Amino acid sequence: MASSASLHILANYNLPLSRALNVSVGCKVIMKSLNDIVAVYHKEIRKGDIQVAYNELVKFVMNTRTDIVKKLDHQYSFAKILHGYMDYTYFYYTNDFLKSKKLKFGLVLNHVEMRFEVWLLGNTISVQKEYWNLLKVTKWNKDKTEMPQYSILEAVIIDKPDFNNLALLSHNVQKNMVQVTDEIIALLNNT
Repeated sequence: MASSASLHILANYNLPLSRALNVSVGCKVIMKSLNDIVAVYHKEIRKGDIQVAYNELVKFVMNTRTDIVKKLDHQYSFAKILHGYMDYTYFYYTNDFLKSKKLKFGLVLNHVEMRFEVWLLGNTISVQKEYWNLLKVTKWNKDKTEMPQYSILEAVIIDKPDFNNLALLSHNVQKNMVQVTDEIIALLNNT
């Protein structure tokens, strides 16, 4: 049986980790103890594939970011890569127009869904709620009934990445990122 400390730790995780662990956060029903989860993690990490895959994914996002900065540094300022908790690898980018609205974009590798996304984010929760109300009827939010947990909107730009052709993948991530970013900025200009 899990200790109350491990139950407390697990009960405080939010989705998608809780889904991956088969934990229901709302009801605080724990089906696996922390020891069980760590044992699975230990077994998998010892195989070596997770470290290699994670490092290669992060390296790919870093290299793609470098290419994007070279091409778009006259239009946007770019933050450094952030690693999340093995759930997301991402970086923020913004410009004066977005800053004036207290907004920024994020290029996100969603590890759980294994896809690339562009997120529009507010600098504060109140800004996010304000823009969620303005943009919840857009094509990016049409199937959502609630604001995403971390963003105003999340646009999938590569749904099934082919990591066997990194040059083409990077090209498509960059092309789709620019296209979606331009669409969202045009929409924001009209709000």
